[in-house]
This record gives sequence, structure tokens and C-alpha cells, in this order.
Amino acid sequence: MIGSRDAYVDGFIDFVSDSPSSYHAVAALGTTLAAAGFRRVREDESWDPLRAGSRGLTIRDGALIAWRAGEGLSATSPVRILGCHTDSPGFVLKPRPDFEAEGWAQAGVEIYGGPLLNSWLDRDLALAGRVVTREGVQHLVRTGAVARIPQLAIHLDREVGSGLVLDKQRHTQPVLGVAGAGASVHQLLASAAGVSANDIAGADVRLADAQPPARIGAAGELLASPRLDNLSSVFAGLRALVETEPAPGTIAVLAAFDHEELGSESRSGASGPFLEEVLGRLFSGIGAGAEERARALSGSWCLSADAGHAVHPNYPDRHDPRVRPRAGGGPMLKLNAKQRYASDAHGAALWRRCCEAAGIPAQEFVSHNGVPCGSTIGPLTATRIGIRTVDVGVPLLSMHSARELAHVDDLRGLAAATAAFFAGS
Repeated sequence: MIGSRDAYVDGFIDFVSDSPSSYHAVAALGTTLAAAGFRRVREDESWDPLRAGSRGLTIRDGALIAWRAGEGLSATSPVRILGCHTDSPGFVLKPRPDFEAEGWAQAGVEIYGGPLLNSWLDRDLALAGRVVTREGVQHLVRTGAVARIPQLAIHLDREVGSGLVLDKQRHTQPVLGVAGAGASVHQLLASAAGVSANDIAGADVRLADAQPPARIGAAGELLASPRLDNLSSVFAGLRALVETEPAPGTIAVLAAFDHEELGSESRSGASGPFLEEVLGRLFSGIGAGAEERARALSGSWCLSADAGHAVHPNYPDRHDPRVRPRAGGGPMLKLNAKQRYASDAHGAALWRRCCEAAGIPAQEFVSHNGVPCGSTIGPLTATRIGIRTVDVGVPLLSMHSARELAHVDDLRGLAAATAAFFAGS
């Protein structure tokens, strides 16, 4: 059982707070899964045969795949996958990030994905990610609030109220302190890692909003948080996998990929080989040859879970005039005629069964014909693996902002529906 709404949201707040980067997210996932009896296996070691009740996980950089086998396994047992992603739009450090300008110490950053740039202005920002020493040892790093991207005062730009225009290079470099006061990115990262600055040979580090998630709204029904896109789906998959016995004869899988915001084309992204390789090893572990694997995949499903758009009260014309997803109306089935989402009629029926079994409301999302539709890992997974896929997600306001907004019922509802999916609805 997923548990009460408040307990679920409290757990989610803790998870987001522990996950300022994709590398921290998979570390937090791994810790929770290990405590629930999931055994971590390395990709370069031999894996044990898959048996009823087996629980395992493997990590590749900022991605994680975990699995839980049901009773009555056979060589043609299908998989039920919750696919999601661990990254979010924002800023990453450039090489040689330290520089000075006009008496200020600053950090050079590069834009990652498609963030709402203005939402990152005048926020207290931390540095978070991983560094690797000359010996090849990886360290997760996280600082306190050390940086800020300052907006130009209105007195120096009287037209800002008519439209803010930010140059992506000149106007987005954060301030760390005053020049000559010892502010240094590498010193901050070295201190966080517990190593010498000279020992750091590589870094994958991003800016992170230092403000923790918070319940807001007149009745506390809303959650304002960084990285709801897409930690809302990652945590839902985690809780469902830990707390649900898979349907007999099936294997439940959580596939949390990195780099979705960049198009997923990486070794740890959904367009890479990670899932295909893990599934191949799992199928081999139950004695499946090529014929049995094909039969297993034909009966398998992927629930591609990624955040979607609630109707915005100040911009109602940007949404379809009749399909109007609401905050608190339940997680959404996402549909698109151009296959930007992979849902079809069979997927819609599956999703309806899952929501009914979980006792939660459901709603649909479709784009306004005049507004381009984003995409997810769903079509990528369907194309690469050939598995039936349905796209779903929690409705948000302010998607791709440094701080997004969701209804707490929808957050828990996605986990409950995912649990029903793993249980065989």
C-alpha cells in the first residue's frame, strides 16, 4: 500500500531534498532499494539467475534500473516497466569555471536543456553533482547556498516590465562572492568532496535551487518544489516497486534514465542501450532464448511517466479548449496524434484499469493544435525495445521553472496507479 497522502508527500519532500542532481537521485534510490532488500549488481560482474522474489538494481552514471520478480516465472515472463528520468533543466558548470568581472567572483555555466531562465534569477543556489579524482574515484558533492544569478535593477532597465530579454551567455553567469575574497568553484567542490582541489580531474556539476520543497496553498494542497519534472515520476516508481508484489509470472522494473532533457542520446539515456542490455541479462537469467524473449516482450508494457501541463489560469488559451486537465484531478494520460507520446487505445484502456484499481481519478492531456507538443522517453523506448508503451504523468504549473507546482493528491495518485500497474491491472 502506498500509504496516506501526507506521509507520501513527506517522503517525497525528503527524496527531492536528497536529489539535487541525477547522481544524487540514483544514490538516494539505491539507498532506499537496498534497505528494502534489493541487491545492487555491477555491470562488469556475473549476475545470478532470476528467481521468484528476486530483487536487484544496477546503476550507470545518473541512471538506475531496478527489478522485482513475481512468483511463477517462466522463460516467457513479460516485464512491466515504469520509465522515467532523473535530470531536470538548469545550468551545469563549464570547464575552468572560475573567473572575475567588475570586482565579482563568478562561475561559468552552460544551459542544460530548456529551463525558464528568468525563474533562476535572484535565487540562492548550491552546487551539486559529482567530481572524479585523478585516480578515477567518484565523489558526490553538494554545497550550501553559494551562488546567485542577479537580475538587473529596474532603474537600469526601464523597459524590463515590457519584456525581459536574457542573453544566454552574458546574463546567466552566477556570482559567487567578491573578487579576491577566496571564492573558488574548485575549492568549494574539493571541500565538499573531502579532497584536494588539485586532485579533481573531472566534474559533472550543476546549479541547484537551495530552497527546500514546501507545502503551500490555502489548504496545504499544493507542493512547490524544484525538479518535479521528473522526480515526481521517479519517486512514484520507487514507492510502487518497493511496496507492491508483482503480478504472478511477471517482472516489475523501474527504469530511471538520465539526459531526457537533452534528447536521451547518451549511454545512460533512454535512447542508449542500458535498458535493452539489462532486460537481455534478466531474460537470460530465466533461460529465455531469442524466441522466448520475443514472446515475453510482446506481452510486456512500459508506463512512461513524465510530468505534464495542468491548465494555466492566466493563459487558458494555450490549452485545448475541451480537454482541460486540472490540478487535483488525478494523473494524466498523455496523447498526441504525431506520436510525441506513445499512448494508443490499448494503452488508454490499461491506464484506466490501473487508476480504477487504485481508486483514483484520471484525466487526459492533449496539446492545443497551435502549440507544439513536447515529448518523453515513451516513443524512444517503444522504438528501441518494441514494447507497448503508454505515456502518463502528474499535471504541473511552471514546468521547467527552477520551482514547479503540483497538487499533492496527483503526486500520490501516480504512485498508486503505478502500484496497480505492477500488480497486474
